[in-house]
Amino acid sequence: MADMATKRIRTAVFPVAGLGTRFLPATKSTPKELLPVLDTPLIQFAIDEARAAGIDRMVFVSHPDKGSIEDYVRHDPELCAHLRAAGKHDFADKLDTLSLDEGDRAHFVMQTERLGLGHAVLQARPYVQEEAFAVILPDDLILGEKGCIGEMIEAHARCGGHLVATMEVDADRISKYGVLVPRGGQGERLTHATGMVEKPKASEAPSNLGVVGRYVLDSAIFDQLAVQQSGHGNEIQLTDAIAATTGAVGLAGYRFSGIRFDCGSQEGMLQATLHVANMRGLMAERRTPALALVG
Repeated sequence: MADMATKRIRTAVFPVAGLGTRFLPATKSTPKELLPVLDTPLIQFAIDEARAAGIDRMVFVSHPDKGSIEDYVRHDPELCAHLRAAGKHDFADKLDTLSLDEGDRAHFVMQTERLGLGHAVLQARPYVQEEAFAVILPDDLILGEKGCIGEMIEAHARCGGHLVATMEVDADRISKYGVLVPRGGQGERLTHATGMVEKPKASEAPSNLGVVGRYVLDSAIFDQLAVQQSGHGNEIQLTDAIAATTGAVGLAGYRFSGIRFDCGSQEGMLQATLHVANMRGLMAERRTPALALVG
């Protein structure tokens, strides 16, 4: 584990094959990962977070029905040329900057059967090359002065093993989360653990530390995922595979410094939009009655 902890994390996996049913009918033709918080799609926030952390290989586990995600990520020379011809160089420059085509930076692999998050992560194995790697769920938007995955990569360099992002969750919501099983007391940021439990009843939850959509995982997870049986929801759960390999590689939870928005829900998406609008000063001068009621 010590040797693994000294290696730089260079790969991030983005599971983006989900249906996004909570946003229908909008997601009938637009993947939820492309839904914008103001003018920025969720997938772009995730990509920017990975870039800031020094990630140089990004693996998108998508679905054949969601080709527009790859269209968004790849460079569009025709559109850029059209913008430049119209004198809109700033927009073209921005799109050029966002492109992930350069070098060995972006890979797409298809999850043709939606069999769960664990199954999605397993599809990325050929690109990870048996190194420790990051997993970022784009619909978990985490905003702060420093990116969550960047904080976690720094912490992983000290502890190795599996590292999962955690936050304190109220008892009436804990059953919606994977929950950390602490080993001893909780540290200020880092809590060592003996395992995880997927969506326990509040009365059976081993802690109030819910796991959210950022992970730094030892590559040992792949061998377990390859044989993992279906669990909660009849899906191959990443939580179960992490728990099964904890004894071999170790596990800790990391309490990040940013603010997390569950943008897989309409409420979370609205909260994120209002937060970003406020950060940009768009609500400072005048607020509409609707926004005043929400805020």
